[in-house]
Amino acid sequence: MDLGIKGKTALVTGGCNGIGESISELLAKEGVNLLVTSRKKESIDLLKEKLSKLPISVEGILLDFFDEDWFLNFKEQLSNKEIDILVNNAGHNLNITNPYCEIEDWRKIMNLNFEVHVQITNHVVDYMKNQDWGRIVNITSCAGLENSGPVTYTVSKAALTAYTRTMGRILATECNNVVMSAIFPGVTLTKGGHWDKVLKDNPAHAEKYLRERSPLGRFAEVDEISPVVLFYCSELASFSHGAIVPVDAGQSRHFMYHNYLT
Repeated sequence: MDLGIKGKTALVTGGCNGIGESISELLAKEGVNLLVTSRKKESIDLLKEKLSKLPISVEGILLDFFDEDWFLNFKEQLSNKEIDILVNNAGHNLNITNPYCEIEDWRKIMNLNFEVHVQITNHVVDYMKNQDWGRIVNITSCAGLENSGPVTYTVSKAALTAYTRTMGRILATECNNVVMSAIFPGVTLTKGGHWDKVLKDNPAHAEKYLRERSPLGRFAEVDEISPVVLFYCSELASFSHGAIVPVDAGQSRHFMYHNYLT
């Protein structure tokens, strides 16, 4: 199947680890040139080595979204590169679990999971509109649609989900071929990620969570998420403006409550 994206350039935030790494690999195999952000140079170097035999370019942008001047650094490193595909993948719960945490903790998680994505989108979207083609895929979470996880995390992901629905519609009216959508994965196991640590430190809690929350009783693998993201990066997603797509094996329950006949 021809996805129609060979030769295009994609920017994947957090593109060297976990779901982001898997997304980067699939895009590269489709002939897409890559720019990836990471906090660690070694992660960028490892991805470059992994993809070195493919006939595409891979460039890293060393970036820490908690630095005050991250956006200035981002623009300098991006230079005048033209981005056809943006995957806003970076995000984390930052292990902030206290619902009464300080406002500074709220600012940190809202910045990482929402504001960063808005700033990057605003920076690259004009090029997409000018060329009348672009794909923006936001990686949100089922936590953004229902009560699941720490309140700070759920609110930040809810903001990104609402942004996708609204901005996707706005872009559809401005430029038919610039499509913003969102993928929300269910509980996913990533190397060094939250659930990887929970499995090591408190396996009983992980087992209880899966038993109560996941219909399949297991974690998703990153390679079960990334192919769906790839589709929404492609030419085939031309009628998907504002789409919010679950990849969660039925973990989220909000769809069950909606009466589509009213």
